[in-house]
Amino acid sequence: MAAVSLADLTTRELVVDLHIHSHYSRATSRNCTLEGLYAAAKIKGISVLGTGDIVHPLWLAECRGKLEVCEGGLLRLKPELAANIDALLPPSVQNAEVYFVPTAEIATVYKKSGKTRKLHQLVVLSGLEAAERLQAELSKIGNIRADGRAILSLDSKLLLALLLRVDSAGLYIPAHIWTPWFGLFGSKSGFDSLQEAYEELTPHIRAIETGLSSDPAMNARIPQLDGVAITSHSDAHSPQKLGREATVLHAQNTYADIIGALKTNDERLVGTIEFFPEEGKYFADGHRTCDVCFTPEETKAHGGICPVCKKPLVVGVNYRVSELADREFVQANQAKTTEYIIPLPEVIAELFQVKFTTSKRVLAEYERVITALGNEFAILRTLPLATIAKASPELAVAIENIRTGKVVRKPGYDGVYGTISALDKTTEPRKGPTT
Repeated sequence: MAAVSLADLTTRELVVDLHIHSHYSRATSRNCTLEGLYAAAKIKGISVLGTGDIVHPLWLAECRGKLEVCEGGLLRLKPELAANIDALLPPSVQNAEVYFVPTAEIATVYKKSGKTRKLHQLVVLSGLEAAERLQAELSKIGNIRADGRAILSLDSKLLLALLLRVDSAGLYIPAHIWTPWFGLFGSKSGFDSLQEAYEELTPHIRAIETGLSSDPAMNARIPQLDGVAITSHSDAHSPQKLGREATVLHAQNTYADIIGALKTNDERLVGTIEFFPEEGKYFADGHRTCDVCFTPEETKAHGGICPVCKKPLVVGVNYRVSELADREFVQANQAKTTEYIIPLPEVIAELFQVKFTTSKRVLAEYERVITALGNEFAILRTLPLATIAKASPELAVAIENIRTGKVVRKPGYDGVYGTISALDKTTEPRKGPTT
């Protein structure tokens, strides 16, 4: 595959989302094609996107057929494919650059220290050749064709060792580390420490993923994570969900610079873009079938038992963090930024008092706003409020509330997403921002 020169390798802000899925994964959109992901990344404002599912043979073949290698080691959609998609996008986002990095989420299910462990991990690879090598090794262990997310009976430590052997330039990131069922520190099948899981390979854990139900401040309570890069990604199962969380870098458009930033946790890693953690579906404790949602204090008061069905509650991320924390709440790393967002379709749906973000009215307004103002992250993060107000005064008020944290939070629990309101339901929306 011939290399393609990048026009510019200067340092710039890169919004990076590495944890996604293709249409080969279960419960994913059929639009999770390279073309669909490319288009959504432009609309969202994502610079570097993981391929997701790269160890699946059919998806790897698609990537080989539709992507080309850039000078800096990243991948991009072939020009003829990109041109066809760009022609269908609003002019405000057509000129944005989108690059890909080979990535995959891999599930491991195994027994260790007398307990069944179920962990998800994100692997980042230096190129498609490295992906082929990893794919060949994993195919000896289990069926990697059954699902885009390979599910293997393999100790996570051994998966890390395998990655180090086949791609020394790769990166292993424990995924959504607090999720009860599949997180490294999850209450149901995880561990209490990095050392317990990875033993002598623990120094190779250079980054973790917060997951939707935790944020950097919560992770800062865990001393064993000191020095480990805090990253966030979307775990998107549809193009519309890209960028619901992301990592912000100030780096070159090269694989070495991007992965170097994550491995060293230096100044190139600017920070993360986060869900308000209460919106995550495992933030609080509870039982969805019993309509029980508890704080950690309420869970302790009930002895961890649901008062309705008398069975153990599903302990959420907030409780689990408090269990493992050696510190009270502390401010997250002051050298890194934490930006909280509500996805723009959710904001618009709230403005229109519409339940579904996929309603025709919401989609039409979303397209109008993107056409008028530019990509979603620019609107949510950086665009002056006065500029947003010219397109929608009500939207400008909501964005101001999000940026300043003036939101109403109803936490998620036991697989039920929480809700974050950008508008005070007791008052009429103001007609413009205060600044």
